[in-house]
Amino acid sequence: MDKPSPFDHAAREFLNWARIETGLSASTLEAYGRDLRYMKEYLVGAGVKSPDAVRMEHLAQHLQQLKRERGLDSSTVTRHLASMRVFFRWLQAERKIARDPARLLDRPHRWRRLPGTLTPGQMRKLVEAPNAETGDLWRRDRAMLEVMYASGLRASEVGTLKMNDFNATLGCVIVIGKGNKQRMVPVGEPAIAAIDEYVKETRPSLTRFRDGRDLFRLFLSFSGKPLERVAVWQIVRKYADLSGLHGVHPHKLRHSFATHLLSGGADLRVVQELLGHADIATTEIYTHVDQRRLREVLRKFHPREAS
Repeated sequence: MDKPSPFDHAAREFLNWARIETGLSASTLEAYGRDLRYMKEYLVGAGVKSPDAVRMEHLAQHLQQLKRERGLDSSTVTRHLASMRVFFRWLQAERKIARDPARLLDRPHRWRRLPGTLTPGQMRKLVEAPNAETGDLWRRDRAMLEVMYASGLRASEVGTLKMNDFNATLGCVIVIGKGNKQRMVPVGEPAIAAIDEYVKETRPSLTRFRDGRDLFRLFLSFSGKPLERVAVWQIVRKYADLSGLHGVHPHKLRHSFATHLLSGGADLRVVQELLGHADIATTEIYTHVDQRRLREVLRKFHPREAS
């Protein structure tokens, strides 16, 4: 007989607690047990050895597998989701796990669709697309694209950057994100050089018709007004089209920023801070994207896979 796994022990304790403390019916307890067995089989098969090693993307993949490969209908998959949420909430309450990986699974859009990303080569092509032949504001546009990729900024955050938010000496920008939360994000030399060139060569001409209002904003329109979010979108799309890249939007630059950092070995907590995520589970989705890339590399280069 196989030795009980950590999942088996945890499920047994959970079901004993549920039977004694909650007064649930025998049929509900049986359904919980069955759902948790399905989950354990999937997770163990995926190389997850214990409940404290489970991540949100593991559970999302399990639910997708139930629907796609086992052919379960939506109502049954929803029941499995409910079972997992109760189980992991109990594990966290009992201090058997540090965090609840199922806490975002009541919002399927968080895991059904992975964020799209550009490769480092595609990003280089995009940020280098603005030049003297693409318009009078090419220095502004290059600086904006460099900052977005260097710092992972949202479109709304780019438009609200002020002149004194950028510190070339320290190599960082101060960003006001969601919930009016402030964070300091480092920027690399290419972005610093691009901003410096824009501020010296192009920005003065954008302020000449203004009466002092809005002049504290870093990125200005041709008429000297702050760039609106829609203008940021239009600029990104313009250079994506010129670069032959399709389906590119400002958030894809943010996704690429996070994924490329993780691919290079950055700590997940550091990426969370840089992105301004309140919950690390929101950042964890990028580890799923990176794992997908690693699987592609394995299939392409591993001698057993490539043969």
